Amino acid sequence: MEHIRTPKVEQVRLLDRFSNKFTSGTLYLTATHLIFVESSSNNSTSAAQEIWILHHHIASVEKLSLTTTGCPLVIQCRNFRLVHFVVQRERDCHDIYSSLLRLLRPVSYEELYAFSYNPKQNDQQREEGWQLIDLGAEFERMGVPSDQWQLTNVNRDYKVCETYPRDLYVPITASKPIIVGSSKFRSKGRFPVLTYFYQEKKAAVCRCSQPLSGFSARCLEDESMLQAICKANHNSRFVYVMDTRPKLNALANRAAGKGYENEDNYSNIRFQFVGIENIHVMRTSLQKMLELAGTRSLSMSDFLVGLESSGWLRHIKAVVDAAIFLTKAVTVEGASVLVHCSDGWDRTAQVCSLGALLMDPYYRTMKGLMVLIEKDWISFGHKFADRCDQLDGDPKEVSPIFTQFLECVWQLTEQFPQAFEFSEWFLLQIHEHIHSCQYGNFLGNNQRQREDLKLRERTHSLWAFLMSERENYLNPFYSPAYSKAHPVLQPSTLPYHFKFWRNMYHQFDRAMHPRQSILKTVLNLREEGRKAESALQALENRLLQLGVTPVVTSDPTAPPPTRDQHCNTLPARPDSLILGLPSTTKRWSDRRRSSIRRRWARRPQRALTQSGQWRAAAAPTAGSRATESWMGHTAASWPKRSQLL
Repeated sequence: MEHIRTPKVEQVRLLDRFSNKFTSGTLYLTATHLIFVESSSNNSTSAAQEIWILHHHIASVEKLSLTTTGCPLVIQCRNFRLVHFVVQRERDCHDIYSSLLRLLRPVSYEELYAFSYNPKQNDQQREEGWQLIDLGAEFERMGVPSDQWQLTNVNRDYKVCETYPRDLYVPITASKPIIVGSSKFRSKGRFPVLTYFYQEKKAAVCRCSQPLSGFSARCLEDESMLQAICKANHNSRFVYVMDTRPKLNALANRAAGKGYENEDNYSNIRFQFVGIENIHVMRTSLQKMLELAGTRSLSMSDFLVGLESSGWLRHIKAVVDAAIFLTKAVTVEGASVLVHCSDGWDRTAQVCSLGALLMDPYYRTMKGLMVLIEKDWISFGHKFADRCDQLDGDPKEVSPIFTQFLECVWQLTEQFPQAFEFSEWFLLQIHEHIHSCQYGNFLGNNQRQREDLKLRERTHSLWAFLMSERENYLNPFYSPAYSKAHPVLQPSTLPYHFKFWRNMYHQFDRAMHPRQSILKTVLNLREEGRKAESALQALENRLLQLGVTPVVTSDPTAPPPTRDQHCNTLPARPDSLILGLPSTTKRWSDRRRSSIRRRWARRPQRALTQSGQWRAAAAPTAGSRATESWMGHTAASWPKRSQLL
């Protein structure tokens, strides 16, 4: 509280960035939040609006020049909220500005909100929340340890690699000298380890960092490690090595004594570059897209050109393409794959986790996604503290790597709405708390730091909170039967499948959203259906109490039609949908057709005499033999449709 100069400022205006409207209210500054409370006079018909912003959600604060209405204060948040206040007195604005500058830049982990947040849980409840995710049980679910893969204690004290977890899985033929030698040949000591095991093909997905090979260096222990990974899979004679970097970047690293594997030294590998850009390119790309998203009065062409020039969706596509390559190599070819980038904690985490999501339906459930994030991101040392700017550090280390992963998952949910148990709001809530520092899961850069901070004893787990609100994040379109029938997803990466994620980048801009939400409408219909079923059940129970047996009149639920059945039951396309036919021409054709038919119906009935002359003929009476020939003559003589148009 010593950093707060002015805890309360009245008569503050909140401006809408996409309109000229404003809301008046009071601004409060606490030790953890910036709070704006709307004045009751603004909207007497509903409750006053409240906006709560955690200090650590604030990415930047800008105090603009004084205007005739007051002093503007623009706050940009890490969850892409942008608020524009106008404070009447410049002194009050300066006090708020100075206080926020200090509060949003903590210098130690103990200053973060997670260490003071108290959801009124005792120590046992806190521990149960942390025990919700068990990575040992997750590897057992995959079928590991097995006759080819073992749990090693070589990193039990973090002496081999301080950014890896304690428990690691390696090939059973990889001895401790091989592991230690390989770690010395890899950047940051991150040697090849198992991250996912595809039990059906006995193929493994392993991860590591780049080798310290330079132009000619080699390491026999590292070569033996890759040979052991290859031998652990009897279905393939080689291992794919996926370098997620562009080839030019990898060549530049060679000049610095790092680089990539030399295929002459690793006889059992097939090399593949996939070309995902580095953290600096991704940071710049997101900044460009956010500038575009915050621009008022955009034309359609300006929006599309700006979105393309930002390159954001192109980067999303690159990550999905890499995950698809990984998935096909494992599930179709049955080959094991080793994935790495430079240090093995950014692009490697993206590709490994997204590939596992495509291969395994379990990771497409709510609990499964938590396990996947805990395994491939938190446990294997993605640098959340640096990438999400948790402390006052180097701004060049900040990059939206995990945000990209969440968006890749969202893009997949748009292609396969029946394959995911969770809705986009689950992803948005995770993204919210990646930056809030309200829970301890994502604090720090690796597991060793988290143990030193004693996060399990001093903070709470996000996963327990999300599971307690599970009903709020369920996807109403999810079908377990669909997931069982399609265990491996095969997404398309054609350009028109990638969309701008409005609910991520305009989540807090109410004017940008449609007046009706499809998801909320479906959820409301489902809730109404549940209430109707409950009421029906209550009535049936009441009838049974009265001695009356209810009569079921509804038919049993039919299975949903297949795609072919659905197409066959579609109604015929009306003539009004004939492409290229103007509506005026259509009406003129209808009038002409009707006129011709009326004249044809009124024509005198004639017959051809033996001399070849036409004469009038009386219509035959109904039921006579002549009726059939007369009807046949009439039908045969009727002009074709093309003649009437």
